[in-house]
Formats: sequence, C-alpha cells, structure tokens
Amino acid sequence: MKIAKYWKAVVAGTVAGAGSLSTALADDHISAAEGWLTLTAVLAALGFTWAVPNRQTSRTPNGQ
Repeated sequence: MKIAKYWKAVVAGTVAGAGSLSTALADDHISAAEGWLTLTAVLAALGFTWAVPNRQTSRTPNGQ
C-alpha cells in the first residue's frame, strides 16, 4: 500500500485530535487548557509524522 506523506500526517493529526478531544469531553466541558492540549497534540502528530519518511519497498518479485 502506498500512502502519500501528506495523508499519513493528516490521519495522524486527526487521530491525535480525536483522542485528545474524547478525553477532554469526559466531563461534557472543554476548558481552555484542554483546547490548547488538543491543538498541541494535533500539531505534534503532524510534525512527527511528517518528519518520518515512508519505508521504501523492495523491487524483487518475492518482496525480499
């Protein structure tokens, strides 16, 4: 499967944001600190995922 570097980062940011927001919504209220934490989680996930290159696939027929 070939996933572009852009989409890999978008998915990572979405998952990080959703996880952080679901934790923040446990008390049915999002405070300013929880909002900043969610933003930080999204930006960190985008940055770290963007920095890690995709693994190169081999070109041999048996995949080794």
